[in-house]
Amino acid sequence: MRKIQFLLTLFITFCQFSAKAEFTYNHNCITAYKSILSLKIPEAKLLILKEKQQNPTNGIIPLLENYVDYFSLLASESNIDYEKWSENKSVRLSLLAGNNQNSPFFLYSQAEVYLQWSLLKSKFGDYLSSAIDAKKANSLFKENAKKFPGFILNQKGIAMVNVIFGAIPESLKGISKFLGMTGNTETGINQLETLTANIKHSQYGFYNDELVFFICTITVDQQNKYESYNKLITLLASVDNSSLLKTFLQAHIAAKCGHNDDAINFLKENTFGDQYIKLPILDYILGNCTLNHLNEDAQVYLLKFINDFKGTNLIKDAYLRIAYFYLINDNINKYIYYLKLVKEKGYAHDERDIQALTEASDTKPDIDLLKARLLFDGAYYDKAILIINGIEVNNLKLLRDKIEYYYRLGRLYDKMNNWNNAIANYQKAINLGKTSSYYYSANAALNIGHIYESKKDFYKAKYYYKQALDMPRHGYQNSIDDGAKAGLNRIKS
Repeated sequence: MRKIQFLLTLFITFCQFSAKAEFTYNHNCITAYKSILSLKIPEAKLLILKEKQQNPTNGIIPLLENYVDYFSLLASESNIDYEKWSENKSVRLSLLAGNNQNSPFFLYSQAEVYLQWSLLKSKFGDYLSSAIDAKKANSLFKENAKKFPGFILNQKGIAMVNVIFGAIPESLKGISKFLGMTGNTETGINQLETLTANIKHSQYGFYNDELVFFICTITVDQQNKYESYNKLITLLASVDNSSLLKTFLQAHIAAKCGHNDDAINFLKENTFGDQYIKLPILDYILGNCTLNHLNEDAQVYLLKFINDFKGTNLIKDAYLRIAYFYLINDNINKYIYYLKLVKEKGYAHDERDIQALTEASDTKPDIDLLKARLLFDGAYYDKAILIINGIEVNNLKLLRDKIEYYYRLGRLYDKMNNWNNAIANYQKAINLGKTSSYYYSANAALNIGHIYESKKDFYKAKYYYKQALDMPRHGYQNSIDDGAKAGLNRIKS
């Protein structure tokens, strides 16, 4: 029955577009696009409906509708909506294929639909299908660039495909090899930055916010260039202040780059009404940042995230953080209660949720070590090291805590660029925990590899990257292994 309804919808909408159709980015469509990028999705839907009534054959309509699906799914992470809306891709592609083939938007819009679904499929774990869509998008973008070499938006698509295949984790490289595709994230980000500088002087200057969105997320989530904080915050100044997406990017970047107080301020200074789509991840970020600050209201935001979030990831992690909030505030009963919910609620797919389940099933953490860990995550290094220095390592009863003690001390010295002390403490963590299932030793080896790589001592870097890979099964296995393999490949090249 569902398939019949889908085919009927496709037939009706195709008939509506069967007349000679053009691509017109008129005022109505530009306003709708800007609303989408500000995450004013209800407003955007009304504007798209208005355009359908006034210009039903405008080929920009299905492209804008795909943008709505793309940003809505990024915000909600709803698997139900993802499965349901996946059918929209073929509907949109069919509609777009019936438009004016002499327009630069003819191939471009189809490529953009493939590209957006590639990014969504990767987000939802459909990696092979994601890569196939990215390859299709790449072919269309390149064909369009040959037909319309002056069409500036082609550069955005080509850059993003470069990023997609350049950012594929080492554990999934076989997919790109199978498809005969390669990419380079650094090249892709450079192409996006060049385009950002040039596009503001073109008729498509309204694409600026989308380009900034990609540059920011790629820089911190794929390249892990946390030192780019000031550069990215400056870049965000060009984005509309009424944009919820801007607030998300500011907070996300600040939290990732160790500017915890800035992240809290960005989120607490901005409030958004019903005209915006719900973005529960903001409460998760605020909950984490306030917890890292050892504030007394962190659990409020984390509980709000759990109640509002429609996705499957980070639920166990959020419950664990609530449990830790109560532990450091001496409420053992609530700590035990929320620890139980870590085991009962959510899913163990994301690495953070897997780690949360592991920690919830382990012995209660040492409170001082936990506080030092949280302060470290918030980049309050001076406060964290004071707590660590107040711990007598020989008084720690569990081997796990002794391993973590040296690991945390190593990380603190690492962040403070005291590399000799960092390596010394990392090495102690490795010696104590190299046969354990805790991630501390493997990550310590990975971090020593990074230090020696930065010093151009590639022999020692190689040794520690291999040591990280040789550790027994542990938490954050995929991330640490991918980091070590990437390090070995950099040294090799």
